[in-house]
Amino acid sequence: MPKHAVNVRVTTMDAELEFAIQPSTTGKQLFDQVVKTIGLREVWYFGLQYVDTKGLTTWLKLNKKVLAQDVRKETPLQFKFRVKFFPEDVAEELIQDITQRLFFLQIKEGILTEDVYTPPETAVLLASYSVQAKFGDYNKDVHKPGILVKERVLPQRVLDQHKLTPEQWEERILNWWIEHKSMLREDAMLEYLKIAQDLEMYGVNYFSIKNKKGTELWLGVDALGLNVYEKEDQLTPKIGFPWSEIRNISFNDKKFVIKPIDKKAPDFVFNAPRLRINKRILALCMGNHELYMRRRKPDTIEVQQMKAQAREEKHGKQMERAQLEEAKQARAEAERQKKEMAERLHKFELETKKAEEELVRQAESAKLLEDKVRRAESEYHEMEQEKQRLESERAMLAEQAKKEKKESESSRKKAREMEEKAQRMAAEAKAKSEEISAIKAELDTDKTKAGGMVKETEHDDTEDSTSVSNVVVVGYVCQ
Repeated sequence: MPKHAVNVRVTTMDAELEFAIQPSTTGKQLFDQVVKTIGLREVWYFGLQYVDTKGLTTWLKLNKKVLAQDVRKETPLQFKFRVKFFPEDVAEELIQDITQRLFFLQIKEGILTEDVYTPPETAVLLASYSVQAKFGDYNKDVHKPGILVKERVLPQRVLDQHKLTPEQWEERILNWWIEHKSMLREDAMLEYLKIAQDLEMYGVNYFSIKNKKGTELWLGVDALGLNVYEKEDQLTPKIGFPWSEIRNISFNDKKFVIKPIDKKAPDFVFNAPRLRINKRILALCMGNHELYMRRRKPDTIEVQQMKAQAREEKHGKQMERAQLEEAKQARAEAERQKKEMAERLHKFELETKKAEEELVRQAESAKLLEDKVRRAESEYHEMEQEKQRLESERAMLAEQAKKEKKESESSRKKAREMEEKAQRMAAEAKAKSEEISAIKAELDTDKTKAGGMVKETEHDDTEDSTSVSNVVVVGYVCQ
C-alpha cells in the first residue's frame, strides 16, 4: 500500500467494496471508482453517504477531497453507496438492470424499516414481488410451507396492526406470488418499484423546519418539487411548490427562502435547525431540479446509447428466456413422458407380477385339480368295481329272486292245485259221505225190510265206512 494511503469501505445495497485512497483523492474520484467497480452507468441518481463527526448522515461532496470533509475518523472510513435522487417514472427512466436492482433493494429496505409508509394490502403485494425476485417462480415441491415465515418481507407495523399468524401472512403472500408465474426476477423488481413509486413517502427527503410563527413542520424534497407537511402528517402536503412554479430558492444562515414564479404570491420562509441542514436542502433541490429539467429535454447521446443497449440486452434476455422456457417445456414434456413411461412400466410390472402370481395360483390350482381328478378317478374305479360287484350281486339276487319267484309261483300253483284237489276231494268226500249216508239210510230201510240180511249189510257198511274215512284222511294229509 502506498505511503499515507487510507483504507475506505463502501457498502452498496448488495456488496461491500474496499479501496485505498490518497489524501488528495476527491469525492468524485472515489465515486467513479465505485461505479466503475459495480458496472453502473446511470450515476446521476446516486451518491456516497457518511456519518459526520456530529452523528448526522450527509452526502459526500464530489468536488472536494474526501479527507477534507467532516467524515468520522474510522479505520476503514465508512461510506454507503445510496440512491440520492429519484426518477419520476421508474419504468421509463431506469435503464440498467443494476440500477433497478439498487433502487429495488433500497426502496424495499425503506419500506421494511417503515421509513416509507405502506398500507397493509400494498405491503402484501410488494412482498409477493419481492419473493418472486428472490426465489423465482413458486414451486410447491421446492418452496415448502414456512419458507416465508423466516423471511423479512413485511413491515413490523403491518404485522402488529393485523393479528394474523405467520402462516396466515404467508398464505396471503403466496396467493399473489403464484400469480407472478414466469415473471423474470428483473421484471419483478421493476413491478415492485412501479407500485412503490405511488406511495406518498416514496423518494421524499424530509427535513424538520419551523415557520415564522415557530410552528414545527416538515419540508419534503422530491423529484417534482417541494412540499410542506404538518408535523403529525407526512403523507398529505399542506403546501406544494412544483419545480415549474419556483423562481428561486436561497438560504441565509438558518433561514431558507422559496420564491414562487408568481410575483404576487408571497415568499415561503422557514428556519432549519442548523446551517448545514440548509446546505443539504439546497443541494438536494439543485440536484432534483437539474434532473427535472433534464427529463424535459431530448436524451443525450450517452443516454440514447444506454437505452439502445438496454433494449438489445432486454431483447436478448427475452429471447434467452423464450429459449429457456421452450427448453423448460421440452424438459417438462420429457419428464412427463418419462414419468408416464415409468408409470406404464410400473403398471406393466405390476400386471406381470400379478399374471405370474396368477400363473402360480393357477398351477397350484391345476395341481390341486389333478390331485382331485386322481382321487376322483380312484374313487370312480372303486365305485366301478363296487358297481360291478353290486351289479353281480344284483344279478345273482335277481336271478335268485327270479328263481325264488318262479319257485314261489310253482309252489303257489302246486298249493293251489292241491287246495283245489283237496277241495274237490272234500267235495267228493262230502258227496261220498252224503252218498254213504244215503246208502246207510237206504240200508237201514232195507234192514227193516229184511231182518235177516241186516247183519251182513252192517258188516259191509263198516268196511265201506272205513274205506271212506281212509280216503278223507289221505286228502287232508296231502293238503
